[in-house]
Amino acid sequence: MGVHMYIYEIELKVRDYECDIQGVVNNSVYQNYLEHTRHEFLEKNNISFAELHKKGIDAMVSSIEIAYKTPLKPGDNFISKLYVAKEGVRYIFHQAIYRKSDNKLAIKAKVNAVVVINGKLATALPEFDDLVARSEVKTV
Repeated sequence: MGVHMYIYEIELKVRDYECDIQGVVNNSVYQNYLEHTRHEFLEKNNISFAELHKKGIDAMVSSIEIAYKTPLKPGDNFISKLYVAKEGVRYIFHQAIYRKSDNKLAIKAKVNAVVVINGKLATALPEFDDLVARSEVKTV
C-alpha cells in the first residue's frame, strides 16, 4: 500500500431538508453526499454504471465506514473529496468532506466496493485500476 492523494473534489451545499431536529445534517444524508461524489467522479472519468451494466459488469458497495467529526448545518458549503486504492479484490474509495468556510473535517469515510462480472466476483476492472494508479503518489 503506497501513499495516495485526493484526485477529485466537488463543492456542494447543505439543503435545509437534509437536517434533523437538532439542526445538523442527518447522519444518513452523508451517504448520499458520498455516493453523489463517487458518481460524479466516475462520470468525469467516462465510466458509466449503465454502460458497464449492459456489458454484465456491476460495481457494488460492500461496506462503508464513516467517522463523523464536525456537523454540517443548513446552508453550509462543503468540499467532498476522494481517492481510490485497491486491497485484494476490493476497490477502496477514501472520501472526506470538509466544511468550506473553515476547512474543518466533517466526515471521513472508507467505501469498499467490489466488481461482479456476469454474476461472478472479479479480481480487477481495468477502468478502476486506472483510477487507483492516478491516486498513487509517485515517489523517487
